[in-house]
Amino acid sequence: MNVAIVMGSESDRKIAEKAEKVLKENKIPFETFVASAHRNPEKVKEIAKKDFSVFIAIAGLSAALPGVIASHNNKPVIGVPVSAKLGGLDALLAISQMPKGVPVACVGIDNAENAAYLAIRIIKLK
Repeated sequence: MNVAIVMGSESDRKIAEKAEKVLKENKIPFETFVASAHRNPEKVKEIAKKDFSVFIAIAGLSAALPGVIASHNNKPVIGVPVSAKLGGLDALLAISQMPKGVPVACVGIDNAENAAYLAIRIIKLK
């Protein structure tokens, strides 16, 4: 598999489907998971250790998921903030403010399409 799409909650499914559509159209293999950084930390760690080229992490509220995934591997992680509360600004700020050494790319609120397009560009660099 080339891309892992990880959503923090089943309620993020419609956002994940946007990324899946772009990846399908571009014939990029992917696998989608539901795992919360807070409710399923061991599952997130297990997913992060899998051999994917790029991770797309879809998260709202505290949006810890992208950073947690990035803390468990050295692969590119793209965070997609979800407009669950506060118009998504809480998630946008959380994803864009990762600590040094735990880089996460961040796309616009609910913009999973751009996350998929960025993943494709990263894959094409190889």
